[in-house]
Amino acid sequence: MRQIFTRLALTGAGTILGLIGGALMFSPKTFLAMSHVIVERDPSLMSELTAPSGLLLISGALMIFGAIKFQYASLALFIGALVYGSYGAGRLVSISLHGLPSESLITAMVIELAVAVLLSALGVVNQVGQNSTNADAYIAQMSV
Repeated sequence: MRQIFTRLALTGAGTILGLIGGALMFSPKTFLAMSHVIVERDPSLMSELTAPSGLLLISGALMIFGAIKFQYASLALFIGALVYGSYGAGRLVSISLHGLPSESLITAMVIELAVAVLLSALGVVNQVGQNSTNADAYIAQMSV
């Protein structure tokens, strides 16, 4: 059951990162307008807005890979928690420095922090489960 839930969480969270990364890469102006962020078509600004898309795409792909190849699930959970957590934490800092953004961005922050906590908790549970399995195998080997 633990593996199924971990696979589903990694697949869902990885897919979301991939979709956001793709939207930021190919149509940042339209994507940001959905959150009531209006930007001008300045090539330098577009470059700055598009820059994190590669990280999001690669992180999402690694998370999905960890869902498929479960031996990499712990790494994928760590990457996901790091990316989601850093986005959520960055938004918290921004709120304290610049004030409240639109409601949709506050919602995004809450979701990002919740996903980071979920992925972190799954990482701990999976690590404990893996350690228990390794210990059981070691005990079985020693009793032979």
